[in-house]
Parts: sequence; C-alpha cells; structure tokens
Amino acid sequence: MASTGLERVAPHVSRVLVTSPNEEFRSKVSGQLSSESCLVDEAAGGAAALAQVEECAYATVLLDRRLIDLNAEEVATILQERQPSVRVILLDSEHQTEVSEQLATDATVTPAKRDGGESKWSLRADAPANARRATVPAERPTESLPGMYSADRAMQQVFRMARLVAPRDTTVLITGETGTGKELVANAIHRLSVRKDGPFVVVNCAAIPEELLESELFGHTRGAFTGAIQSRLGRIHASHGGTLFLDEVGDLPLSVQAKLLRFLQHGEVQRLGSPDIFKVDVRVVAATNADLKQHVSQKEFRRDLYYRLAVFPIQLPSLATRRDDIVPLADYFIERLCAASGLRRKYLTCGAAGLLQRYAWPGNVRELEHVIERAFILAEDRAELSAELFQQSLDGSSL
Repeated sequence: MASTGLERVAPHVSRVLVTSPNEEFRSKVSGQLSSESCLVDEAAGGAAALAQVEECAYATVLLDRRLIDLNAEEVATILQERQPSVRVILLDSEHQTEVSEQLATDATVTPAKRDGGESKWSLRADAPANARRATVPAERPTESLPGMYSADRAMQQVFRMARLVAPRDTTVLITGETGTGKELVANAIHRLSVRKDGPFVVVNCAAIPEELLESELFGHTRGAFTGAIQSRLGRIHASHGGTLFLDEVGDLPLSVQAKLLRFLQHGEVQRLGSPDIFKVDVRVVAATNADLKQHVSQKEFRRDLYYRLAVFPIQLPSLATRRDDIVPLADYFIERLCAASGLRRKYLTCGAAGLLQRYAWPGNVRELEHVIERAFILAEDRAELSAELFQQSLDGSSL
C-alpha cells in the first residue's frame, strides 16, 4: 500500500514518488517496488509531484510521460533543478509492455526478488544521481513574459514556469517581496491561457476591510446586512470564464478562508443572505509577500487552504539578487517613457548606472520604475539622465 507521506523513514530506506493520472498504473508500479528497500508515495499529476517534492526528500521520482496537467519532461527538468540529487525515471502508462520491463531498462532499478513468480524491484542506492538526466531536454533561454524583462537565471526560471502552467487550469501561488512583479506574472499567466478573452479580476485582500471582504468575494443579496440596499454579485462570480487574482492572500481572515476553501474544492459560490448556490468556472492565481508556511504553523492560515493554493508555486527573486538586470531594466523603463511622451531617446550616464547598481532596492522593480520616472521628468529636455537626478530619490537609503 502506498504511504501517506507522514511516516518516519529509516536512513537506509529510499522514498519514492510514483506520479501518474492513471490510478491503476500507480498501484501497479507501487506494487512492483520492493517494500523492504523503499517507501512509496503517489501523486496524480505533475503539479502535485512538484508540491510533494518541496515537502519530502525523495530519492527517486517515477514519472508517467502521459501526465494530463503538465508536460512530463518539463516537470522532470524542474524536479532536477529543485532537487539535484533526485533521480527521475520516465515511464509510459499506455505502453503495452509490463511495468517491470519498463523499470528493467533503467540503470537505477534492479531486480530484488520474486514472490510467487511476481517480479519485485528495488532502487539502487549506488546508481548515479543524474542517471536519467540525459532524457531531459537541455535548458534553453525562455521568452520573457508580456510586460517583463530579465536575463537573470532565476527570472528565466520564473518565465519558464509561468509559460508551462499558463495553458492549464492549475491553481498558482506566486510568492516574493513587495514590488517584484507578482501581479505582472499573474496577468501574463492569464494572457497566455485559454481564458485570455475572459475577465482578469484583481482582489487585493489587504486593502478591503475584513467585514466587507466576504461580500466583495462572494456577493450578497438585498438586506443581507446593514447597508445592503441592493443585491450584487461578488468578484468570484465576476471572474466566470476568466482568472481571479487574489493579491496578498496571506491577509485573508480565517472566517473567509473556510468559505474560499469550499469554493476551490467545489467551484460553487453562495452569496451572503441567499440559499442559492451558483456554479462558476474560474481559474485562481494567488500571491503573497508573506511566509504562508509560517502562518500555517502559527495557525493564522488554514493548512488545507495553503495546499489548495500552492499546487504550483512560483517564487520571484528580489531585485537585489539580480544586479545584472538593474541597468537593462532602467533602460527599458526609459525607452517606454520616451515612447509614451513622444520624446527623443534618453540615456543613463555611467555615474547614474553605477549609482543604480549600488543601491539596495528595498522596493524592488516597482521602486526602480518610480525612481526612473522621477528622474525622467526632472531631466526635461536633456538627453542624459545623470546621477544627480537620482541622488535625491536615493538619499537616506542604503547603498
């Protein structure tokens, strides 16, 4: 029987994750692995596998090539980037040969024993960690997301992850510091999805008073509470056929979290003051600058809701860790301002570029954009943006 993922594992026992949308196939593979040599967990899709690898240190992931939610080879690449020591073995659930024959072709798997004629298999601890790396496509530059630019490796990973998940209906959780571009990524995921012609509805959970948030999300009927002089649909209902972006989802009060969880589980919305339940077709992308795992441990955020939201997590790096992006991003913002105002091209001086690169950027890309705009205005008709134009904005901040 597959494990629940909660057992305490002995040091000599390997933990294995079998990933396939085909439950019968998962059971067949799990049954053919030797229970003495490994503890087996299961995942129904690529997104679930990525989430489980974040929680457990797997020695091996057996990955069905015929995943429904994500591309198996892309998942294999991401798994090996996140956990370089993990072995990824690609199997085919629709192949007519026995699973044991598929396992036998991999150098990391060896016959363990036979019980009543049935083959059992174990995962070799001495097999090289990158035994299947040759089956994974080589990494290649990824096209930037709409409205974004970066040559940084961590951001290239963000672009690739966003493009990978965009065509699916998988729930995405975007994390990162304030000003790193979480809403831009969410909007890009929507624009690259099959829902691009539907609405993109933004709800800033931190900006709406707690007593109004439930009504904003789910709607209400006339007389449901004091001041409800007419019925209205909520933001979730308004997102039907499109994408709902829950910004700063970590600020959701516990009272609303329970109702949001039910919506995510069943796709149903019930307005305040009404017994009627509506089915809605909405893709959810959430974002936060908070550590939701810490919020969960402090019982400030529901564990079950966290796992519903974090099916496909994307972490955005801070601008301070992307020093090589600072000047190209500044040039990008300058060029955009010139085009919008109809002015001739302006340029950073060497002194200005050096100043921008030394600055700590606690407000990340958003702060850089605002600083560039202020200097652009102060420059008037001058072609060069000098260090002096930036100095006042950056005075008093760490360099």
